[in-house]
Amino acid sequence: MSAETNDLPGTRYLLLGVTLFLALGGLVMVFSASSAADIVQKGDALYHLKHQALYVAVGIAALLVCSRIPRRLVGAAGWWVLLGSDALLSLVFVTGVGKYGATRWLDLGFTTIQPSEFAKLGCVMVMAQILADRQAHPRPLKKDLPKMLFAVGVPFILVMAQPDMGTAVSILLAVFFVLVIGGLQMRWLVATAAAMLVALPVLVFEQSYRLTRLLGFLDPGSDPQGKGYQILQAKLAFGSGGLFGLGLGMSRQKFFYLPAAHTDFIFAIIGEELGLLGTLTVVGAFAVMCYAGVRLALATRDTYGRLLAGGLTVMIVTSAAINMASVTGLMPVTGIPLPLVSFGGSSMLFTMGCIGLILSVTSGRDRAPARTRPPAVDGEGIAVARTSERRRDGGPRLSGIDGGRADLRRRA
Repeated sequence: MSAETNDLPGTRYLLLGVTLFLALGGLVMVFSASSAADIVQKGDALYHLKHQALYVAVGIAALLVCSRIPRRLVGAAGWWVLLGSDALLSLVFVTGVGKYGATRWLDLGFTTIQPSEFAKLGCVMVMAQILADRQAHPRPLKKDLPKMLFAVGVPFILVMAQPDMGTAVSILLAVFFVLVIGGLQMRWLVATAAAMLVALPVLVFEQSYRLTRLLGFLDPGSDPQGKGYQILQAKLAFGSGGLFGLGLGMSRQKFFYLPAAHTDFIFAIIGEELGLLGTLTVVGAFAVMCYAGVRLALATRDTYGRLLAGGLTVMIVTSAAINMASVTGLMPVTGIPLPLVSFGGSSMLFTMGCIGLILSVTSGRDRAPARTRPPAVDGEGIAVARTSERRRDGGPRLSGIDGGRADLRRRA
């Protein structure tokens, strides 16, 4: 029995389990991080908790629905998801809602959505589809290069214009991993990596606020009330938490000291209330998610399923790594939320949907049945049944013929 039908169901449950663990744990931490401010600003300590609980419920429903979508439909939907998200990204510049100096959201009346989340999904789906088709029908790269540049370039430019460099970089990293496991030639991979490394400092210096964030990252103490304020408050939270934390609900930084405590900087509140052990638990959970998703991807025989599952896994884990690195001061602040943990409907729906798609394309429901091995032939050219093909009386059996070598020789 193959690994896909033997031990991988356990890996699928592992991925599902760690997803629910992070979502439910994030629900608790969102309440802890937001309740104090909600009493003052909303008059309801449960304001963000109720919204996040709804987002988690809708996200779980999205996970279940996406996990049941047939693989052939997933493959056909890539361009529709990409073009739809590009249209929504364009609409942001017309009717978008601005927060924290960026215009990234669309107001639907009852909630807001962030189209860039779904642009990431569209990019990975289309790139996986193109590379899978290239493996099935080898051809020069120049024939697919325009489609690949369009699939990545348009959403990248639209996301950068919001501006949202963190999400744009996560798109590039996810696509690069898809290119790696998609078998692209090494010279093209090196050229792509070199272009990304050259573009990064150019993008940083292209906007003054990015340079300000970089300077605040390098020396936050030079402007403790300005560009270095948020990261210094986050470090105070981690330092106060120590090894075991102050206790759940006992954070001091959430009392209007740490901006975005329940969204982008919720990891700092985890460190303050649950200590180093709490933050390591979150890091370990995402490591388990990475292991489970990549294992499922590598064990999948379908090329498109392998590329899509691997790309989506890396995209989620990369977003988590960028968030945790920026909150702990290992890189400049990017504005990327912590997947499944931070408050937010778009991020929750997107991440849960991606997990569902990973489970769908690695399930094997749409795979063609394995080909039957031809019967063995002995030295005289007579078909010999394999040991597993036996008559009920113990003699050899050929497929569709109730007889063995002796019967064939008598007829000859």
